Amino acid sequence: MTKTNTDLLSADLERFFYGYRTFTSLPDEMLSPLQLARVHHRILYFVGREAGLSVNGLLAKLGTSKQALNKPLRELQEKELIIASMATYDKRVKCLALTPSGMDLEEKLSNSQRDLLSRAFAKSPESEVGWRNIMSILATES
Repeated sequence: MTKTNTDLLSADLERFFYGYRTFTSLPDEMLSPLQLARVHHRILYFVGREAGLSVNGLLAKLGTSKQALNKPLRELQEKELIIASMATYDKRVKCLALTPSGMDLEEKLSNSQRDLLSRAFAKSPESEVGWRNIMSILATES
């Protein structure tokens, strides 16, 4: 019996769901005792990649609203993982940076995912470029 395109895509969705669960499970375990969640990891990741990132820049990267960002960003500041300061070019702009403990946490969280990707790419080097292409396409879809 031949599988239809819908059957194949459904199987792909299932693999994607299971893959995402694996990809997020270790960071979730590390965040849980700190009473933090995936949204906190995403914030830490983007602020860590671009120190001095403005709140508006972060909103754009996350594709979220100020209202949705307010609580998790405040929690990260209260836990002294992120600091906010006025931009030198405009006092109305808040710039974000990781504290040393924020850098340490972000590194641990993201390294667990980098290691997972590295192991997967090592098992299927011929798939690495294709995976990156698919992820780039998905990242730019709206």
